[in-house]
Amino acid sequence: MKTTGQELKEIRIKKKYSRSLLAEETRIKKEFIEALEAQNWDALPEYPVVVGFVKNISTALRIDAKRMVALLRRDYPPKALRVNPKPDLKTKFFWSPRLTFWLGVGLALFLILGYLSFQYVKFISPPELVVDGPRDGALAGGDKLKVFGRVDPDATLKVNNQPVLVDELGNFSTEIEISEMTEEIEVVAKSRSGKETLVRRKIKAESNN
Repeated sequence: MKTTGQELKEIRIKKKYSRSLLAEETRIKKEFIEALEAQNWDALPEYPVVVGFVKNISTALRIDAKRMVALLRRDYPPKALRVNPKPDLKTKFFWSPRLTFWLGVGLALFLILGYLSFQYVKFISPPELVVDGPRDGALAGGDKLKVFGRVDPDATLKVNNQPVLVDELGNFSTEIEISEMTEEIEVVAKSRSGKETLVRRKIKAESNN
């Protein structure tokens, strides 16, 4: 009883097809045709691909493709599907649209959670307050003293218990009344959560006389 490879080879030779010509007509590599005729299964791709080879060759040689596939099914080794019980951990990575979608969702969630966490920490933390002037121990002449600096834009600000306006960037500047008895100014920033930051500056008020 002839094998699949033997029959394909005999018909090819009978119809005066070289392997090169058959490869050109079927777009199957010459090496695969040679392996199929020799039934060198290890040199061939997976079983479903080999079935396609047999069908294409049968069409090119004008023989019954169903019969040749039936012969192949008989001759092909029992490990036709070559199932590997242990998945290859080095399988080639494929970037799919589904992976892109889930990565996008993950990134969006990460950014949202990060933003919410940042806002929460900012909400429960004391506001940032920088008093640029006056400096600690500064001499203050006259009956007024300029106080200026930077603070969180969302915070409320008081200087010696007097409310002070803060612009949209957090800058502030105000003048307070002082006297010879004034030894210290107190700047208090208060966040929306009620947290406070206090900065004190010692000053030396000079006599107006």
